[in-house]
Amino acid sequence: METPAPRRLAPDLWHLPFPVGHVYALTLPDDGWALVDTGVPGSAPAILDALAQLGAHPADLRQIVLTHSHIDHMGSAADLVEATGARVLAGAADAPVIQGHTPELPPALTDGERPLLAQVQAGLAAAGQPPLRHVTVDTVLHDGDTLDGWGRPVHVLHVPGHTPGSIALHLPGTGTLLTGDTVGAAPGRAVLGPFNTDRAQAIASFHRMAALDGLRAVCVGHGTPLTGDATALMRQATPEKDWLHGMP
Repeated sequence: METPAPRRLAPDLWHLPFPVGHVYALTLPDDGWALVDTGVPGSAPAILDALAQLGAHPADLRQIVLTHSHIDHMGSAADLVEATGARVLAGAADAPVIQGHTPELPPALTDGERPLLAQVQAGLAAAGQPPLRHVTVDTVLHDGDTLDGWGRPVHVLHVPGHTPGSIALHLPGTGTLLTGDTVGAAPGRAVLGPFNTDRAQAIASFHRMAALDGLRAVCVGHGTPLTGDATALMRQATPEKDWLHGMP
């Protein structure tokens, strides 16, 4: 897997773009780093190489926050923990799936999502990725929690719908929102992420995030991160209409 070229989105935030499932790297005090999501299985060497480009050694990775339990977001967490000793944090309702104690809840697909899911699954199968390894969740996160050790306010939002335990991270000081897959990006606009276990919940979670003021970087799991007046892009979105009849 090719090493992604890190793209700086804020003074403390880099986007590591992958073909499926983006990863975000953030600085912590005392030269530490955190990751939000870890890509598909087999991504760990490329992630560590990207961090090395940013001057980070493996031991500098202190925390891995998983926005949800899908394989393209938690897929390399176990390998990264082995290589770095980082702690894993995840939403309470998704932690049993991430740890392998509970099976993944399947999505409730719209007609427009079925061909896209088949395309994604075929691509993952063709890539010959390693099997998924589950990982221990060291800290279970709930709505309203704040993250320790980040040196600035980080608020945890429980945003169910894509999965029961999906979370987002809001860093109000820089106007940063890391959404997992509840929000996606089409050219120039925000869309509802596909493949939700509860579409109505996902739409409500989307609107909750769109109500946040001062967003300058909305870091989505798929598509190009939204920058500039990201709040306006979120509020102009029409998630109720997305994925009903194909691409939004």
